[in-house]
Amino acid sequence: MAGRHLEGKVAIVTGGAGGMGSWVAKIFAQQGAKVVVADTGADVEGRMGMDPTRVNAVVEAITADGGTARASIGDVADMDYAEHLVRETIEGYGGLDILVCAHGILRERMIFNMTEDEWDGSVRAHLKGCFAPTKFASIYWRATRNGGRIIYFTSAAGIRGGAGQPNYSAAQQAKIGLMLSNAQALSRYGVTSNCISPQASTRMTDRGRGVSQEGEPPSLSAAGTALDPKNVVPAIVYLASDAGAEVNGRVIGVTGHRISIWHEPEWESVIYSETPYWNIDTLFELMPSTLGAAGWALPPFQI
Repeated sequence: MAGRHLEGKVAIVTGGAGGMGSWVAKIFAQQGAKVVVADTGADVEGRMGMDPTRVNAVVEAITADGGTARASIGDVADMDYAEHLVRETIEGYGGLDILVCAHGILRERMIFNMTEDEWDGSVRAHLKGCFAPTKFASIYWRATRNGGRIIYFTSAAGIRGGAGQPNYSAAQQAKIGLMLSNAQALSRYGVTSNCISPQASTRMTDRGRGVSQEGEPPSLSAAGTALDPKNVVPAIVYLASDAGAEVNGRVIGVTGHRISIWHEPEWESVIYSETPYWNIDTLFELMPSTLGAAGWALPPFQI
């Protein structure tokens, strides 16, 4: 039975002008939410400065479809702007229920070639860009006790790493740690915190190391395929809804038409010493036949 599962909710979507973020904003509005589309409008590397064109286009598409949305242009990793974003949302729409952090940049380089700027810029955008709005949203939710939803976008690069993406990989894994901390700290106020690990064709994946840079970008022909960014959104709607209140501290994978749940890292096998300090020679003898008995390679990676 069709329904509007976010009726009456207020949502901030950072990166709301991006390939996935724009679909989150549009479908949230179709589901009844009032949406603040927050973005810089910059390029994939985050180097263009502020450009409201793409942000305003998403808002215009939502309002033309009968939804409610407003634009907010700014750098979400800036503490003053993040506070302003949360405050203007609460004042303009009468509250805040959902924070989706779908923003991000890509500055790919092998670790031995990466510059300090490429490292700092990516980690700042991804990680501080989640921390800053979460801080101010959580202040509001702690005061009101009305509950809330935090949803971060992470990546398989954060779970298993990407060879040419040390900055991006580190930030994506760090988002999972931040999400887990939120889940423990904020659940007493009715707030859930989860991550989405998506796979879809967007401007960012167009820049991937394995993608030919000749011809039309793959994202332009993704509509209606398994790599359509729109496919990612239904799972996010569920996490953002009242029905998603039971899901907290989890990483949800969305790949094409498949939705999965990641299992958090756990001990595979254990060896013990009866003395407080391991004898190093003994450890050298034991490791290959115990913890290394099945080999040290990671199992095949499934996104």
